[in-house]
Order: sequence, then C-alpha cells, then structure tokens
Amino acid sequence: MRRIAPLELAETAWDNVGILVENPRPLAGSKTVLLTIDLTDAVLQEAVDQHASVIVAYHPPIFRPLKSLRLDDGKAAIVLKAVVNGISIYSPHTALDAAQQGVNDWLIDGLTTGIAGTKAPIKPTPSTTGSAQTGMGRVFRFDDSAKGITVDELVLRTKKHLGLPQVRLAAVSQDHVIRSIGVCAGSGASLLAGLKVDAFVTGELGHHEALAANALGTSVVLGEHTNTERGYLRLHLQGTLQEMLQADQAFADAKVIVSQIDRDPLVIV
Repeated sequence: MRRIAPLELAETAWDNVGILVENPRPLAGSKTVLLTIDLTDAVLQEAVDQHASVIVAYHPPIFRPLKSLRLDDGKAAIVLKAVVNGISIYSPHTALDAAQQGVNDWLIDGLTTGIAGTKAPIKPTPSTTGSAQTGMGRVFRFDDSAKGITVDELVLRTKKHLGLPQVRLAAVSQDHVIRSIGVCAGSGASLLAGLKVDAFVTGELGHHEALAANALGTSVVLGEHTNTERGYLRLHLQGTLQEMLQADQAFADAKVIVSQIDRDPLVIV
C-alpha cells in the first residue's frame, strides 16, 4: 500500500494514515485482504466471515485519539473485535487521494474520457515529498482544439462513472459550456475556494458554498461523499493490489476482495 500511496503524500497535520491496528496474533492461514471505504461493524463482520486477516479501510476508523477501549464505544469496539479476530487494519485516506493513479486521478479520468486536455493537482504536494503529478484534487483544462461539453453531458458522465442513478446539481445555467473541470473525492470545499473552473465535481458541499461557486461561474455536481470514492476500490485498487501481491512468491495465493456491504449511509428516498 505504501508503494501505491506513499504516506508522505498524506495531509499529516490532521489525517491518520498507515497501520492503525497491527494484530499480534494474525488469523492463521489467511491471505485475504478486504477493501472498504468505511469500516463499520457490519463490514467488520463481513471480514470475519470472509476470513480476512487485513482490512484496508480508506477512511481511518481511528481518527481522533481513543482514551479507552470499551465495547460501548463504537469505534473502540471495532478495534477490539478486529484484534480478537486476528485482523489488522490499514488506512491510506489522503495519501491515496494525492497519489498518482489514486482516487482523484481515477475520478477526473473517468469524467474526461475522450477529451483532449491537461491534468494537474489543485493543491500540489510540496516538492520535498511528492512530484508535480501528486497532490490534492485534480483540475482538467480542455485543449483549445477540444469541444466544450454541456452541463447535461457532465452529469451523464458523472452518473456513468460513479454508477449512480442521480446526482445533485447546482448549475450556473442549463446552457453553461464546460471547458475546465475540477474534482475532489469526498468533501471538496477547501479545494474549491479560489479555484477558477467551469465545473466542480465532488461528494459534498454546503448550501452557501454551492451558491458562491455559481456566482463565480462554476457549476457544481455532487455525488455524495463516499460515492465519489467507492468505485475506485473495485475498478482500480483491487486489481492493482492483487497483481502486486501475486508478484511476490510468498503471497502468490493472496486474495483481494471488495466489501459488498459498504455503502454510502445517505440515500435519496
């Protein structure tokens, strides 16, 4: 995982990444890794049922310091149950956001398939820890020769790439022509501030942030927080990690699976 998403790329001032639980008694004979966005109690039980010895949880299940380990505390209970069942936990979170071929690259590439243009991070990683291609968010600017797309086409591309029946839209106008797109998987408010683009695709924004974006000429498409992240596990990370493990003779029979239970807690009803 550190080869895929070096931890030096993470927002270490506030994030919590890397090995969060290193089990002293890993599940004997297991070479199964379970990928999930959120590690809930139901997903942990799924890992137990699948005999997984490692969970890669994109969002860190231990985010703020735990003052005690008690079963009446949901986060602590997950840690305790993982340890009892021989499971270790790793979280890449913002390191995977910033990495080349990470979550944000996957997001912008899926929205701009077939369009000529240039791609760059919105907030590049400091040169001491990353490269010109790593950093938070992505912005894609169409080449002069490329035809702009409509808001409706961007919505259709977003739905198709994320596998969603609907998204939320705050459009400047229905005939707004899109020639530049910014993205941020998850919550993108901090990266939208000061960004000059025709459209911005993210998981969630506040009401006033969407209004402010429209006032500055930016249409906003919202897919809900984890819906902008989850597809990456199945469409990219699973295969990449499986291939890397199988290249090592010691893990040639390892199996990487994606949680079938993990889902966004918010639905439109």
